[in-house]
Amino acid sequence: MNPRDSRQERLKKLARKIDALAEKDTLLIRQTRDMAELRRRAALELHALCVRFIQSLNQLVTGPPIELDPAAYWPESFQDSGVNLLQINVRGRVLQIEFQATEQILSTENFRVPYTLEGVVRCFNQRLLDQNLVEEQLLFYCVEKDSGHWRFFDARTYRSGPLDQDYLVSVMELVV
Repeated sequence: MNPRDSRQERLKKLARKIDALAEKDTLLIRQTRDMAELRRRAALELHALCVRFIQSLNQLVTGPPIELDPAAYWPESFQDSGVNLLQINVRGRVLQIEFQATEQILSTENFRVPYTLEGVVRCFNQRLLDQNLVEEQLLFYCVEKDSGHWRFFDARTYRSGPLDQDYLVSVMELVV
């Protein structure tokens, strides 16, 4: 094979590699965009769960209404590059949910099931604060195929389960 044919063959190989890069980049951009949308939907889902919890309680309490901050949440409310915070206030007893996106699209660093959002659920009242105690459990938005679900994980007891209304009741019971 002469040098000119060898050079042409190398150029063809390089061109195929460049074309393959373009396909990989397009796929990565699509995955990143899809995951950003999934994260926004997960944040909305979490806020909606809190709204339903508050509404259920407010129908039963006779005193001042229980508050959720923020009261409204839109897709653009989600901060992909920062901390997101939801807070339920029951007469000075606070349930705080803090979450943020993982650095990579998916992670298994702190939980064995792949997740794309991670955070913490805290609850406290003045008595606990006076003792420098704040109840804390980890929070993950786990992804399976194209859908996901919120889960909590108690690092002290290794208890884990779905983040649902029953979970919110059990956490609020700790501070009321």
